[in-house]
Amino acid sequence: MLRKLSKPTILLVDDEPVNLRVLKQLLGQHYSLVFAKNGEEALRLASEQHPNLILLDVMMPGMTGFEVCQRLKQHDATSAIPVIFVTALNEEHDEAEGFNVGGVDYITKPISPTVVLARVKTHLSLVQADELMRTRLQVVQRLGRAAEYKDNETGMHVLRMSHYSKILALAYGFSDAAAEILLHAAPMHDIGKIGIPDSIMLKPGKLTKEEFDIMKTHPQIGAEILGDCDSELLLIAKSVALTHHEKWNGSGYPNRLSGEEIPVEGRIVAVADVFDALTSKRPYKEAWSVEKTLDLMRSEKGKHFEPKLVDLLEENLPQILAIKARWQDD
Repeated sequence: MLRKLSKPTILLVDDEPVNLRVLKQLLGQHYSLVFAKNGEEALRLASEQHPNLILLDVMMPGMTGFEVCQRLKQHDATSAIPVIFVTALNEEHDEAEGFNVGGVDYITKPISPTVVLARVKTHLSLVQADELMRTRLQVVQRLGRAAEYKDNETGMHVLRMSHYSKILALAYGFSDAAAEILLHAAPMHDIGKIGIPDSIMLKPGKLTKEEFDIMKTHPQIGAEILGDCDSELLLIAKSVALTHHEKWNGSGYPNRLSGEEIPVEGRIVAVADVFDALTSKRPYKEAWSVEKTLDLMRSEKGKHFEPKLVDLLEENLPQILAIKARWQDD
């Protein structure tokens, strides 16, 4: 961890010592460097050192750089490490082969110091951006798990309804990237329940009006927990947390939004959440049949739910039920 908080580490692989010396002189003052003179050594060091980037020669005795890259991409521990080929091979088909086996860039020898420095800097910036996204995603996932400890719903419910949300989002017209963001934001829908007293959250019987009024504050609490930031993932998570109990006819909470005043991500998660809650067994109820659940949801078209989303739920029911079967409660 300390290494990654200081200088990024680059693994340099070349069977010619003079080439390694040139790269060391060029990159040494900016980055931590690790050296390998053949493919087997490169694979070992990549697995042990987890470098941020690999500069890889192609023509080496024994295992070529293309073969090294293929093997790196076959293992989870090294598959995400970006590989830049540095080689004297300058034909178009050689470059194409480099990209086919998983390389992210291709630099021909003799190298231009300016080009090497620029390409290395660019790809390390992309690595840092990916790492930041992964870290944000892990924070969201862990906060989602924290909410489960305050609820009688299971982790499988959160997993299922998140995937239902993605299916509905794609059917609604979301791009693949936007639907993926909703998949990861949806588990945060009930994060605000962390702020609800256990005497209410864990009460076995029906809540009083006063208790339910307190329960209805959890969307606002969730929005406050997630706060304001520049992360699209967390912004969508905040919107979902705040609006998934709003209703199409304006009778929901906390802000009595109606129709398209409700953000589309909140409308989608509302449908996914209710469908899974009704079709799942809970300590206080048996699971409803899919048909009974759909009957209720059809009756709530234009009331609780956006009509189009109920239709999309039915149109994509085979995918929904496949998710339900895959992640059943214990």
